[in-house]
Amino acid sequence: MAFDKNFVYFVLGQIKDAGEITAKKMFGEYGVYCDGKLFGLICDNKLFIKPTSSGRRFIGEVIEASPYEGAKPSFLIGAKIEDRDWLSELIRISVKELPLPKQKIKKVK
Repeated sequence: MAFDKNFVYFVLGQIKDAGEITAKKMFGEYGVYCDGKLFGLICDNKLFIKPTSSGRRFIGEVIEASPYEGAKPSFLIGAKIEDRDWLSELIRISVKELPLPKQKIKKVK
């Protein structure tokens, strides 16, 4: 899997109004977070959004694909990636439906 850091910066710029956006390098690609929730992946210079019911209704005709071999299918964002307002709204809608991250339990030594 390969990525172009400029594409990562482009995506982050497109969705900066969706909430507190961060990206974390994972397995050679990037996980993308909004308000602390992992909502998507950037793999092979493509944006994948975790599927939600409300996201599916918002998108309409959904294209699903796996970001990497063995992964669950996600919403593959095509040309609409250029539409900053549409993309930010999709993320806001989707993140509302996603669960909060699990708290990590610290081991006592």
